[in-house]
Amino acid sequence: MPPELVIFDCDGVLVDSEPIANRILVAALCEAGLRLSLEEAMARYVGRSMAAVVALAEAELGRPLPEGFLDRVQALTFAAFRQELRPIPGVADALAALSMPVCVASSGAPEKIALSLSLTSLDRFFHGKTFSASEVARGKPHPDLFLHAARRMAVSPAACVVIEDSVPGIDAAKAAGMSVLGFSGGGHGSADLAMRQREAGAIELREMADLPHLVGAL
Repeated sequence: MPPELVIFDCDGVLVDSEPIANRILVAALCEAGLRLSLEEAMARYVGRSMAAVVALAEAELGRPLPEGFLDRVQALTFAAFRQELRPIPGVADALAALSMPVCVASSGAPEKIALSLSLTSLDRFFHGKTFSASEVARGKPHPDLFLHAARRMAVSPAACVVIEDSVPGIDAAKAAGMSVLGFSGGGHGSADLAMRQREAGAIELREMADLPHLVGAL
């Protein structure tokens, strides 16, 4: 079935946010007693909702995180985004070149998605077409969010292509019965990430300039 909808993750796919957000998360977790490196945090948490991140961190700590932890992390992250956030290189041109509808399906909160797209001027591509894990019962790696986006956009899952950077996101797209491209060109990208994306079943996407051609070839 030819692609009828391209579903984008936000963090690490549309905006180069993962190094920023995970730097702040690591510092906050360290203050709470959970010491880990930036690389370890990205391997464990990228692609997951903050609710899932908190659950994993509390399980490792063996106790709840401090009261107000999420609000503090969000405030620090948003402040850093306003100073540092940039779009993924070439993504605006790639979006403009696509001939089919697009939407966003992100593990981030609606406020984070909206801020990220506004700060990078990518919101013009996605008015009324952003979907958050907060809208479904289960986040990635479960298929719920991508299936929700497909329903809202009135497109069959088999006609959807997902652009993801995380293995949980790729697993979710595959479970939803969708084609998936694994993007490894963000600030947190690496040869190891690209390998893990391929092992999870994604088609490799190293640069956003290649996106329209790869989608058209599916």
